Amino acid sequence: METANWMEMVARLLEAVGVGVIILGAILAAGKFLIDLRAGKRKAAYDQFRANLGRGILLGLEFLVGADIVATVTAPLTWQSVGLLGMIVLIRTLLSFSLEIEIEGVVPWRRQEREPAAPVRGI
Repeated sequence: METANWMEMVARLLEAVGVGVIILGAILAAGKFLIDLRAGKRKAAYDQFRANLGRGILLGLEFLVGADIVATVTAPLTWQSVGLLGMIVLIRTLLSFSLEIEIEGVVPWRRQEREPAAPVRGI
């Protein structure tokens, strides 16, 4: 089997896994939402649903970005194909970044200011 064919199959597998993770994440988040809703925690249920749904999308996007990177190996190297793949990766990365900010409520470089410092242990 040619390397290009093998890499194309890997890229397609990663894409399928990414889509599957997003779908599974949405189903699990909806199930948890319904359980919390029945328990009478409306506000907490909504907040958790958004966070859990965002986490599923975020993880799925990581697989999709990985698939795009692997796909660059198999794509013919023209300025158009490289530019298109670069734009797709950029858009997905920005989407991942904004989802992480939405879930965490803070930009990554300010996260330590919100969390207490972990104790330093000796060797």
